[in-house]
Amino acid sequence: MSILIIEDDVTLNKNIRESLLAEGFQVESVFDGSLAERMLKKTTYDCVIMDINLPGKSGFELCKTFRIHNTITPVLMLTAFSELEDKVTGFNCGADDYLTKPFFMRELVLRIHSLIKRRKLADNASENSAVMVAGDITINYATKKVFKQNSEVILTPREFQILVQLCEKEGEIVSKSHLIKEIWGSSVDINTNTIEVYINFLRGKIDKPFGTNRIKTKIGYGYYLDS
Repeated sequence: MSILIIEDDVTLNKNIRESLLAEGFQVESVFDGSLAERMLKKTTYDCVIMDINLPGKSGFELCKTFRIHNTITPVLMLTAFSELEDKVTGFNCGADDYLTKPFFMRELVLRIHSLIKRRKLADNASENSAVMVAGDITINYATKKVFKQNSEVILTPREFQILVQLCEKEGEIVSKSHLIKEIWGSSVDINTNTIEVYINFLRGKIDKPFGTNRIKTKIGYGYYLDS
């Protein structure tokens, strides 16, 4: 499995590289956002580790442009800040996960394994069931495309995964803890606020533009897709 590290801190880049090599990953390192953009266009990786504050092009810009031609490869963002606004921006640009510096290398490795595992599970699901329809929402597992009222809706990988969970259990309440376990895995510590952020993103794409209110909240329990 191949990993691309995009981190301008030479020491941190080296430490991450050594930790991942010890885990058996194939690793490439880059220190500049503009150079990383060119590498991402010509090479496919199993996971990308991306710092936010980069010379040449920021992690936010880089992730956003990367998602134009690749919506599949997991992206883990690194930052020195822990503000919710930074996380919202990162997720909105298409990041799958977020890790605040300083962090333990073991946690980074666990998150990478979780991201890659979820990607493989999603790929396997697409082979078993090509299309799912939940009312006016159609999900194509193979192409990872979503349509609402016959109009394509562009979602980030995490938004796609959450919508799949809601659609597969249409009308049933899906708890935050269930979403975290199914999408991030039990070995990763994810704040429930992260789920709230993604649900708001989904409502802004699935409901608001169409004047509908299908994604609903059951306070104290979770979320459900109104049938």
